[in-house]
Amino acid sequence: MPVDTTEMSEWFNKRLPKEWQEAGKAQVLADRDELVVICAIPEPQAEEGADEDAVESARHKAVRAWREETREKRMELAEDAQGKFQRHVSWGAAIGDVRVLFTHVSVPAMTRLKITERQVLDTLVDAGVASSRSEALAWCVRYVGKREKDWLGDLKKAFESVAEVRAKGPAA
Repeated sequence: MPVDTTEMSEWFNKRLPKEWQEAGKAQVLADRDELVVICAIPEPQAEEGADEDAVESARHKAVRAWREETREKRMELAEDAQGKFQRHVSWGAAIGDVRVLFTHVSVPAMTRLKITERQVLDTLVDAGVASSRSEALAWCVRYVGKREKDWLGDLKKAFESVAEVRAKGPAA
């Protein structure tokens, strides 16, 4: 079942300093292992006539500065949240198209693959897309996540509908 982040989002958005929310409320993502808080930060002032590369560079610089300026408070909030939600708390920041995750959890996932599936991973390794089968599998998951966003969204909604039906069902 998908993790409901409503309580987590409310908890963080009540505790985040107001100046951290000038560009919008924080986005909270979670699974069984990790809770990620992504704060929207204000667009930096770009020079008039700046090209896309200059704008992106200014955004990355603003994210790095925000990360350093907010470190102590973020760690304090993370410690409290880890106790409450029993998950590792990670942070990120977003400006426009730039989204940067800071230190975050990379969780191993075991899987059994048949030869044809292993050959797909080996092809990605042989082609230099990935340096190992593990990295190739992570690449495949990211690829599907980006290209099948609507389908995955529909699937999550279906799970939510099943949870609602179960909740309305007969008492045990």
